[in-house]
Amino acid sequence: MDKVTVVKYSYETEKFEILVKPDPAFDYKLGKISEISKILVSDEIYTNSGKGTRASNELLLKVFKTDDTTKIAEIMMQKGELNLTTEQRKKMTSDKRKQIVTFISKTYVDPRTHLPHPPLRIEQAMTDGRVSVDPFKNPDEQIKDIVEKLRPIIPLKTENLTLEISVPAQYVAQSYTVLKSTGSLKKEDWQPNGSLKAILEIPAAARPNVIDRLGAITKGTANVEVQK
Repeated sequence: MDKVTVVKYSYETEKFEILVKPDPAFDYKLGKISEISKILVSDEIYTNSGKGTRASNELLLKVFKTDDTTKIAEIMMQKGELNLTTEQRKKMTSDKRKQIVTFISKTYVDPRTHLPHPPLRIEQAMTDGRVSVDPFKNPDEQIKDIVEKLRPIIPLKTENLTLEISVPAQYVAQSYTVLKSTGSLKKEDWQPNGSLKAILEIPAAARPNVIDRLGAITKGTANVEVQK
């Protein structure tokens, strides 16, 4: 039975179940597999798989508007609840936690230094505060609550910085891509010699990343200053 797990789907008072292969079904949920046939143990739709009770065609037509078991399985995989194995739940939770830590590190700063907290510090604060992550919710849905739980442990603040940036002509093409992808370009002043002077608004936590990336592209010749 370790090679079979259940997907449950409820509609009003009706409950349905299908039997799937755990790892392929997990990959299907993550978008790595698109063929439903590769994850199904059988094409039966149950109302109670433990008892072997199958759903009638009449009930399937009433709820799903079709008795095509493949189409019904696709709906159930999309909207239903996959019973994850312990290992899958751990991996899903770990991946979601990393996404949240990265987002906080890039978006929030320590108001005392105006610099981002290192990811390890955020990780430790989440551990110290016993902050849990829901593996089934998008990071966006959890960030606000998690930040509020972290604030008594580490100071967090969102703020923007406006940078005045000058880039020599020979490095403008690559640098411009970085500027467009990391913030909001408020002003572009193209010089006769092909160089660029720009005003860029970014999250304060992104400043070290912007400076490092421009420095690497321009071999340290770009000038970056915080606008007063």
